[in-house]
Formats: sequence, structure tokens, C-alpha cells
Amino acid sequence: MMNGIAMMTRLLTITLLMASFMASHAEDVPPDFSDPESRSRYYDMIEEIRCLVCQNQNLADSNAELAQDLRNVIREKIEAGQTDKEIVQFLTDRYGDFVLYRPPLRDNTLVLWAGPFVILLLALFLLIRTISKRNAANADARPLTEETRKRIEAILRDDDGGENS
Repeated sequence: MMNGIAMMTRLLTITLLMASFMASHAEDVPPDFSDPESRSRYYDMIEEIRCLVCQNQNLADSNAELAQDLRNVIREKIEAGQTDKEIVQFLTDRYGDFVLYRPPLRDNTLVLWAGPFVILLLALFLLIRTISKRNAANADARPLTEETRKRIEAILRDDDGGENS
């Protein structure tokens, strides 16, 4: 009797684990829009909206729960007749400009747009400064005296003479 209960418990546990695994890996069912324009708008939008969980993926490529929720929101808003601009406005009001792959140029996104150029200019400035200092250090070097030049030539002649013999 005890063996039968243990077997049933194991079977139930395995069944629940498999069901939860399958549910977590379930594919999003693509929306069935009545007109091709709505379908096209939907796919264009989910390609342009960033997944807030994955951050380097768009909604179309992400399997995160939030991405699925956002795809559903976009689908519902398209079906409700909202424009792309209204949908984007809703998403940015709720999640900020970070949700967009191409955020608009505003005061709070200026760093995103100008940052790479500022870093490049700073790197060029540092490179030029380093080269200038190196050239200035080389220019300040004292020239060889005649005596030192003769000693170097003598050493070089001795080395050449020993190798040729």
C-alpha cells in the first residue's frame, strides 16, 4: 500500500514538473489580425521596442515574461485602433525612453547621443597630449659630446672586428 502511494506521488510530481516546464517554454501565439496592415504594424513595433529585462533584445526576440506582456499590450492597442505614435507614447510614459532603440533627442537623452562623441574627443585629446609630451621629452635630450661619440664608434668597431675574424 505504501509503495503505491509513493509511486503515485512521484508520478504526480513528474507530471507537474513537466507541465510547468512546458508552460515556461511555451511559444507566444502570433496574433491573428484581420488585416495585413495591422499585422505589419505589430511586427514593426515589436522589432523597435526594447525588452526591459533583456535590454539588448527587442520584444520580437525576447522570451521574457515582460516581453510577452508588452507584445500583448501592443496587440491590444493596435486592435483598439490606436496609432503607432499613441502606443509608443504609452510605453515611454510608462517605462521611459529606454524602451526605445532610438530614443528621441531630449535633455535627458543628450548623454546617450553625445556620449560616444565626447569619449572619442577625450581619447583623441589624451593621445595627442601623450605624443606631444613624448616628443618634447625627446627634444630635451642632450646631444652627444664628441668624446662620447668617439667611444661609441670604438665600441662598435670592436664588436664588428670580433665577429668578422
